[in-house]
This record gives sequence, structure tokens and C-alpha cells, in this order.
Amino acid sequence: MELFSRNVAALWIILLEFLLETAADEEVLMNTKTETSDLKWTTNSHSKPEWEEISGLDEENNSVRTYQICQADGSSSHWLRSKLIERQEASQVYVELLFTMIECSSRITHHRSCKETFNLYYYQSDTDDATATHPAWMENPYTKVDTVAADFLLRKGGEKKFNVKTLRLGPLTKLGFYLAFQAQGACMALLSVRVFLKKCPALTCSLSVFPETVPRSLVQEAVGQCVANAEQPGPNPRPPKMFCGEDGQWVDQPTTTCTCLPGFEASHGELECRACPVGHFKMRSGPGPCSVCPDSSHTGETGSASCVCRPGFYRAPADSPDTPCTRPPSSPRSPVPQVNDTSLTLEWSEPLDSGGRSDLTYSVECRMCPAPGGPCAPCGDGVNYQPSQTGIQGRRVSIWGLRPHTTYSFTVMALNGVSPLSQQGPAGETINITTSPNIPVLVSGLRKITATESSLTLHWNTPTQSHYRILQYQLRYCEKERGSEENSCHYMESNINEVVLSDLRRATQYEVQVRARTLAGYGSFGQAVIFRTLPDEDDSSSPLLVTGILIAMGMLLLIIVIAAAIYCIRKQSHFKDAETSDKNGQYLMGHGVKVYIDPFTYEDPNEAVREFAKEIDVSCVKIEEVIGAGEFGEVCRGRLRIPGKKENYVAIKTLKGGYTDKQRRDFLSEASIMGQFQHPNIIHLEGIITASCPVMILTEFMENGALDSFLRLNDGQFTPIQLVGMLRGIASGMKYLSEMSYVHRDLAARNILVNSNLVCKVSDFGLSRFLQENSSDPTYTSSLGGKIPIRWTAPEAIAFRKFTSASDVWSYGIVMWEVMSFGERPYWDMSNQDVINAIEQDYRLPPPPDCPTHLHQLMLDCWQKERTARPRFSNIVSALDKLIRNPASLKITAQEGAGPSHPLLDQRSPLTPASCGTVADWLRAIKMERYEESFLQAGYTSMQLLAHITTEDLLRLGITLAGHQKKILSSIEALGIQNQTPGNVLY
Repeated sequence: MELFSRNVAALWIILLEFLLETAADEEVLMNTKTETSDLKWTTNSHSKPEWEEISGLDEENNSVRTYQICQADGSSSHWLRSKLIERQEASQVYVELLFTMIECSSRITHHRSCKETFNLYYYQSDTDDATATHPAWMENPYTKVDTVAADFLLRKGGEKKFNVKTLRLGPLTKLGFYLAFQAQGACMALLSVRVFLKKCPALTCSLSVFPETVPRSLVQEAVGQCVANAEQPGPNPRPPKMFCGEDGQWVDQPTTTCTCLPGFEASHGELECRACPVGHFKMRSGPGPCSVCPDSSHTGETGSASCVCRPGFYRAPADSPDTPCTRPPSSPRSPVPQVNDTSLTLEWSEPLDSGGRSDLTYSVECRMCPAPGGPCAPCGDGVNYQPSQTGIQGRRVSIWGLRPHTTYSFTVMALNGVSPLSQQGPAGETINITTSPNIPVLVSGLRKITATESSLTLHWNTPTQSHYRILQYQLRYCEKERGSEENSCHYMESNINEVVLSDLRRATQYEVQVRARTLAGYGSFGQAVIFRTLPDEDDSSSPLLVTGILIAMGMLLLIIVIAAAIYCIRKQSHFKDAETSDKNGQYLMGHGVKVYIDPFTYEDPNEAVREFAKEIDVSCVKIEEVIGAGEFGEVCRGRLRIPGKKENYVAIKTLKGGYTDKQRRDFLSEASIMGQFQHPNIIHLEGIITASCPVMILTEFMENGALDSFLRLNDGQFTPIQLVGMLRGIASGMKYLSEMSYVHRDLAARNILVNSNLVCKVSDFGLSRFLQENSSDPTYTSSLGGKIPIRWTAPEAIAFRKFTSASDVWSYGIVMWEVMSFGERPYWDMSNQDVINAIEQDYRLPPPPDCPTHLHQLMLDCWQKERTARPRFSNIVSALDKLIRNPASLKITAQEGAGPSHPLLDQRSPLTPASCGTVADWLRAIKMERYEESFLQAGYTSMQLLAHITTEDLLRLGITLAGHQKKILSSIEALGIQNQTPGNVLY
């Protein structure tokens, strides 16, 4: 309670300081109270009585110079004019009058023309040129300010009271002005006249300083500057501005973006920027307090923008300055070798100390020691490592290609992101091993491919268990009839596992043997096999061919039977569990209870908004930049700061002005739909703002934006397992929606958002209410009318508007194709009607390049014509989980080629050198036009020059993305370019 009282008191003090700072200042231009000699103002002295200057007493009984007049007759005007008063550039000034006036009924000579008022005028002039006759004593050229009436009148025996009146003069345009008083039958005394202007005082607020400002108009703009140790971010900052009102009061809050510099934080209610204390830092300019230095770092002075690592600790180049400092790991523990002839498997335990980092990798250093006790040298390129020699993620490595009967020294080193920064080098553990003596490499599987009267074409198996790379093969072939005579045997070498023996005798048997040569020398010859040149009376090729055909036909029949059985089981299972659609396209679950509630079923849709969406005060939201446009207005990025919660970034959809009530209801319906979902793969609704304009919907902010554009931007940069992980997240979100009885109707990669951790979330829940509205967007318009995304929509939904969870499964299959093709447009450049016709004729999209076979088969399952035959989202999630648990299954890829493979799509001309007349045409055809300038600058000015281009050439051109390199090289190979100018090839 005591702490609360102190906080309240502090707030009152800050508020009082602000009020005192913003109170209007006054600058006095004239005050008759301060005059010590006669005023000597001018009167129109042609008539009596006139204004008379005398000494009098003010309300505090101080002696002052006053003017008084007491007229017996009000038929004449008596004027009194001040000296010239300089206006000091003010557009308006204030006049404070202190006077007394005698009540007409109390005067001895009461006349019916007696008055209890007088008039105040002013006359502007650039010079002090007024005389007794100029300007004329009349209302024009003077400007009347007001007729002044007394609030308190003096009467005989009554209380003596003074009248105080404050009047405003303006607008003033010349250098000075005169005041003029006109009495017409009044008996009064003008005790004092004070002329002053109001100005806004110097002010410090919102980290900005504004100077003292005199209002020269109704509202005067004042330009300020940031306080010390503050700045305005951005390339073209605008100075802080504030407005001074005509009454000398600052108007509203300043428009300023001043923020404290790195190393400084706002204090005293944003009146100053205070340096961060020792041990604290602030790395960026902007709001927010200083933070305590991360672990293993410190600062030795105030105002630090970063903390320095303590001795022995480091930050990697990619580490942010606000991350803790870390150190290299300790040595790997307990390396265990398993030697198998000339190969080795090394396993080890992780270090006791990882250095405080999670990017731990291992490297293996190999040194060969030919003689015991002799010097050791690096092993060289002949030794192979699996998975690699450096950057090993696991704790196991296989090594082969070692020499037999040789001693090796292996050092296993642990590294992390800061290991290169350490002066001591990586910590490692060393072991020594000796390989076994050489074991010969035997070649087997020698067989005949073709035979003629004078030649034999032979083939054999490549040894798979060899610890050495095969350098060459040697064949020995001898005529069988001539026995083992030395001159009947011949030798032949081959670099591949196939050879043609020529110049042979007709109808002769030959005994053939093969051996392999490695770094360890030649192995032993394999088993001798006898072959015969033609004519051959005992040619067994025909029976073997017939046998092979019979086996192939049997296997094909078996595959057809198994596939039919699976299809029947799947169809029966889905028929039993098929969803029942209600009139809104939503299916009923279990006992017919709908979980999702359609907001348009409410009599008042605003009630659904209040029930499912939280109202947020607009003061908690700060819009930072516009990032796009939606159907109803702009989409912005901003920050949400709710008291008691951590500030976070949000996406803000705004409703543009001039909307109708229906548009407002439709706009907010998405919030009342989204507010019913809570799932890690569904976009999260933060709240809405309806109490002020513009109306807003706030959702979590997804840093990488829409999935389709994100994939196109990172073409080829993700592994299949990463892409499957993205698909699994989308499927999980759709499984949740289907269990909630919600049908999305617009599932597409453009409506999937991706955050910085590559988590995909389903978004855009607005299409389901707008299916009958016309649209000019070719993505959604069909020839059948209505608003439908043709390329993503199931055939029954296009034809009959039958939207169910099964139609969402069809759309999910299209999303899978988009993801595996890195954002390619489904059905390419086909028209919407062509797409509808192709689907009706059972055309389905082919697998994208390098697409795993299992994934394409899952796509085809999603595109079953009968919706009851399609898998449910729960089945899809299970299937993707199996693939993730078995990554090897993703290495089985479907047939390459993402182009159409159907007669309906023959309008797409094949890619040929003739169709790509220039390098620019070719790059545009494969959607790699971004590299056109690089190719031309490197001298690739014709298609023939591309014949021998390599990966190294592409790297020199600045093409570093592996996916782009593969796409370009495979396209060149598919074109089959013949280099007709050998001398001009660029290497």
C-alpha cells in the first residue's frame, strides 16, 4: 500500500511539472501601474469636461496615475488615446482594464443620457504619427474592440469595488497600435491599463525540446529538436513539431520520432536520455530500457551500446551483440575405433563442456605414419569420409581408402561457432590404429552382352566391398581348344566394367577372367567363364528372354492385384467415415454437434464479434509500416503493448474509409471466425479495434510472409525433409480445422504464412462468405460464375458448390505440389477453363523435379475424383510423420520434369535451341531471367557457348544457389546443345 501511495505521489508530481511547463507565459507591452511620471495621453480637448490625469490609488492602495471623467451630458463624445504600443510580432494582444464607475442614480446631476459603459478602440500604425487631430476622433478609422460595461457600480454609502476586464485585440498587422477610450455620459476612473501578449513557454516532452513560441496566427507551428543523446532514426528524419495556440497553450502532443541513442534510455517521463549504468547496455536506438549484460560479458563505463566478452569468451560473427558470450568446447571423450581391414569406423562421446552453445560440430584429422616411430604426414585425397571429414553433426564417422598394414593417427576435434576465434585452437582427442594387410579385390558377375563372329561384348559387376577406388580392370582371354598355351592368351585393360573383345576366331570358345587394380596393386583373377563367338548352336538368350518376360508379366499382375485391394479397403474405410455436409458446407462430427459456430447465424453478427474477439484499446497499438493491401484496406506491421504483457509485433488489417455496414460486418466476420481457433499451425488472433477509426484486426506477425513468395525467393534452398516439415505443419492445422467442422475453401500457398522458424500457419478465413460475389481476379473467377480459386478447388466444389473437408484435402494436394516445386504456379499458364477440362479428363499434375515418389503418390490420393476416396487430414498427418521418421524414403524420387504430360497441354512448345533463339529467351523460359546480365557480361552471347558450362562457371557468374545451379545445368543438358565453335568455349 505504501508503494502504491509513493507511485501515485510521483505521478502527481510529474503531472504538476507538465502543467507548470505548459502554462502560458505573458510578455507585458505596456502597464500604466509601473509608470512613475505623467502618462500624457492625448484627448479631444475641444469640449469640457474632458479626461483628466490625476494620481489615485489602485486596489492595493498603491499610488498610480489614472484618468477620470464625469460627464453631466452624454450628447458629446470624449476621447482618450494612449501612446504608440509596439506589438512585438504578435498577431493579437490582450488588454486588462482596471476601472471604477459611478451608478447613474447616485449622481447629483442625473441626466437621462447618463451611461454606465464606455467604448474601447484601437488604431494600427507603422510609425508614431498620431496628433491631436490625426487620426480623426471617430469610429472610422479606429477599430472598435467592445463596449465595456461595469460589473460593480459605486453608489453613495456602498462598498468600493473595482472592475477588471480583459479584452483581446487583433488581428494586428502593423508595427504598433494606439488604444482609444470613448466616454459618452459615463462618470468613471480608469485606474490602470495593462497590455500583454501570450506565448507558449519552452517545453521538454517526448524526448524533444521546443523553444518559447509567440503565436502569430490561430495555431503557430513550433519546430523543436531532440534532447541530448537522442536522435531521429531513418534516412530523412523530420524535426519534432508542436503547435502553439493563440491563448499561449501548447496544443495536443508533439509529432516526434526522437528516440534515445544506443547506450541511453529514456528517464523522468521521457524528459531526458540517461546513460546506461555500468554493467548494462542498450544496443539499438529506440524505446525500451537498458538491459543487464549477457552472461560472460561486462561493461566498464556508462552509456555502452554493447557488452565486451570476458577473457576466454567470444561471440561468433553471426551472433547478435545481445547474446551471451561463449567459449570453445572441450575435447570429445572416449573415441572408439573399429578397424575392418582398410576401413575404420570412429565413434566418440560428446564433450563435457559444449561452451554454452548449441552449434557443436566435429572434425576428423587424419595423418599417415608409414614407418613405426617415423614422421606422420596428412593422409591426402585418397581417404574418404562418411558423412564428411568436417562439419560432422553426429558422433560417428566411417573412413575408407586406407592403405593396408599402415599406421594412422586420427584426431577427433570438437568445434562450435567461436572455435575459430580462440587462440588455442580446437580441442581434440587422438588415437592411433594400424590397418590389416591387403585383401585382394575379387571381380564377379562376368557375363556376355552381345556376340558376333569376331567379337564379344562383356560386362561384369563393380566390386561393392572394396576399400579402395578401382583404378583399372584387366582381362585375360584364352582360346579354349588350344589349352593354356602362352601364345593363345591375350590381355586387355579397361577403365570401366565393360569391354569389347575383337579380332576373335569364328565359332570359337574363349575362357575369360577379370581382375581389378587398386592403390594396393592388382588383385587375383576371378573365376574363369567360357564364351563362344557366332555362330552359336547353343545360344540360350531366347529362353532367358522368354523367362524374363514371363517374370515381368507376373510381377505386373501382382502389383495390379495389390493396388486394387488397397483401393477397395481405402474406399470402404472412407465411406464409413465420410462427412455429412450441412447447408453451409460444414460437416457434422460424431453425434452431429458442430464445434465451429458460423458468425452469420447470429441475429446480430456484432454479437459474434464481441463473443469471439477481444477488444483492444487503440493506445496499445503503434503502426510502423504498410506491408501490403487486403480486400478491405491496408495491411500493416506494428507493435502491440498491453499493460502487464511483453510487447510483440503484430500484423494489422485496416478497414478503409467510406465502408458500408455490410462491409464492416464482413470485415469483422474473419475475426469472429479466427477467434474460435487455438492451434500452433493456425494464425492467432490478438484482438480487434472497433471503438475508433480505422477499424482494425490484429493477428500475430509472420516474418517471412506468404509461403508461395517465400519459396520462390528461396528456390532450391530447402531439403526435402524441411519441405515435408512445412507440409506437416499445414496438414496439422487443417486437421484441427476439420475436427472443428470448419471448411476453409481457399487453401493455397498464398494463404499460408511462414514465421522466422519456418513454422507454417493457415490464414485467410474470409473467402467462405463471399462465394457468390463477382470478382475480376482471374485466380478466383470461373466461367460458371462465383468466386472460386479454380486451380486449387476440387471438381465437385467447382461444379456444384459442394465444399467439404474432402474438398479442402484436394486443395491441400495442390499446396503440396506448390511447396515441392518451390512456388511454381499450378497448371502453369493454362486458362481456368483448360484446367477444368483437363481435370474432367482425369489429368493430374506430374511430380515436380526431385519430388519424392511417396509425396507425389500422396498428392494423387488427395486428387481422387470421388471425394470419399480421398484421405482425411488425420491420415495425411500420419503419412507425413512416417516419412519424417524414415528420411531415407524421401530419396526415392519420382520421374523428373515439372512440365505437363497430357495431350491437353501440348500447346506448351518444347524447350529447344531453336525455340530459345537467344540466351535471354532461354533464361526467361526457365524463369532464371535474373541472371541474364551476368551471362552476357561473361561473354555467353549465344546458345552454343553454353555447351560445356560447369558448376564452377556458374559460381563465377554469382549463381550460388544450389537449386538454381541444378535447374540451369539440367536445362542445358535437356537442350542437347552442340558446340559448333570449339575455339570459342569459355572455361
